[in-house]
Amino acid sequence: MWKRKALKKKTRTMMKQTYWRMVSVCFLAAMLAGLYPVSATFLGSQASLPSLERNMTAPFSAEITNSEVISNLARRLFKGTFISDFFHSPLSTAADVAIELGTTSSSAFFSILRAVNNFFVENWDISTLILIISVLLSLLYQIFISNLLNIGEKRFFLENHSYRQTLASKIFFLYKLRCIKHPAWVMFCRAVFQVLWSLTIVGGIIKYYEYRMIPYILAENPKISRKDAFFLTKQLMRHNKYKLFLLHLSFAGWKILSLFTFGLLDFLFVNPYLTGTEAELYLNLRRNYILSRSPRYECLNDSYLEHVPSEDELLISKALYDDSRGPYTQISYFAPEQYPVFLFSVQPPFKAVKASVKSDRTYTFLSCVFLFHAFSILGWLCEMSVQLLANGTTEGLFSPLSPWMPVYGIFGTLILLICRRFIHKPVLVFLLNFVFYSVLEFGMSWVAEFSTGSQPWDYSGYSFNIDGRIYAGGSIAAALLGCAFLYYLAPRMTGHFMRLRKFSRNAICVCLTLLFLANIIVRVAVHS
Repeated sequence: MWKRKALKKKTRTMMKQTYWRMVSVCFLAAMLAGLYPVSATFLGSQASLPSLERNMTAPFSAEITNSEVISNLARRLFKGTFISDFFHSPLSTAADVAIELGTTSSSAFFSILRAVNNFFVENWDISTLILIISVLLSLLYQIFISNLLNIGEKRFFLENHSYRQTLASKIFFLYKLRCIKHPAWVMFCRAVFQVLWSLTIVGGIIKYYEYRMIPYILAENPKISRKDAFFLTKQLMRHNKYKLFLLHLSFAGWKILSLFTFGLLDFLFVNPYLTGTEAELYLNLRRNYILSRSPRYECLNDSYLEHVPSEDELLISKALYDDSRGPYTQISYFAPEQYPVFLFSVQPPFKAVKASVKSDRTYTFLSCVFLFHAFSILGWLCEMSVQLLANGTTEGLFSPLSPWMPVYGIFGTLILLICRRFIHKPVLVFLLNFVFYSVLEFGMSWVAEFSTGSQPWDYSGYSFNIDGRIYAGGSIAAALLGCAFLYYLAPRMTGHFMRLRKFSRNAICVCLTLLFLANIIVRVAVHS
């Protein structure tokens, strides 16, 4: 038996000790995986990067919202029926708000609906092909990024129960283990079954709670079979579905209060509180299930989630370690209050083990030039991907400067020079990235308007924007990208770059710079 008050009390105690890590993990899950759509809705666009070269002659127009996609499709499919009339009634406004708060613009489901809408109003042309590509990208993103980060978030909270120094990077643990295909397949099956059951409405609600423990089961045992995962979640949630519904209902007051703070309370308190409580529930259910020796309990095979080994046990385990299971590193043994990853049931292949990234390394002038171009091109690729995922279009991305977006190159170089000295304070680095990018984008908008006489982009349709020049969601997404660049991409790319011969390094930088300058000349010629 479990009690809601006891679970929530344990979670509050844990939050006092590891608050900022829990907030960070939920924040990453919201921005990268869309797991908390209500939280990110007020930022303007889910995980959306601002478009700096999107349309330099006309204001940026916001994408079609999810509620508009549904209403447009319903009007076409059910024209002349009461369903079509509903979308013209006052009640449709409340439905639109609920849809926007509970969904993400980058979900595969809404990408498919956008494509279906397009088939009603357009002939087969290049825009249809782009929509099909956006649907495929959305599916791949959902399967191989959103779902795996969902499992990674659950893994963090499970380890955090007993190991108070669990790192926020645990959210990426499946990628580090190179264990991707199987968990992705199980989560894909879960999504398909959930959609099919949702066609029955009541069945969808029941199965939502029955399948709720699958990400936690996969977080504990990523190699578990699909049948075993579905069997265990069914067993764990037997007679507990209604109780879990009541547990979620007990957070309703917090959720309503969060709306008045424009989602800020969700980020800072409600999301980690709710997810931590769910993790405590799973640990409680699995403990009782294992103690009762119920069918297939051996699939819940990670005893170290609750049994914290002593230093002597770790030394003995080290001596008896079978290196045929996979590699391990010394830091895995003695990191204080961290899960002993070398004892985990799944180990990465030897080829996947790389030297740790030295994010505090120094950068030469030549490497900074290379990274300027690399981050400019990476920014353009991110812009194009987000456009495809959210809007099903690449309009405005193929400008004369493509595939460069200089603002990202300037931003990347700036954080390399300034933020590197604060490399061991990731929260401070993120905040500095946010400020730098916001100031840089605002300044570029003002300079462009001063020189051309018109504002080059307009974010007036987004929440928390300043004069339409910048908005919070875009700056947050850019700050996350900047952190990825500073902590991982820049050191890795520089390492590969510096292994080239000196002549090759010089040639690459010269060629990239000449192509970039040629693009600028073409751009000036076009506008003149």
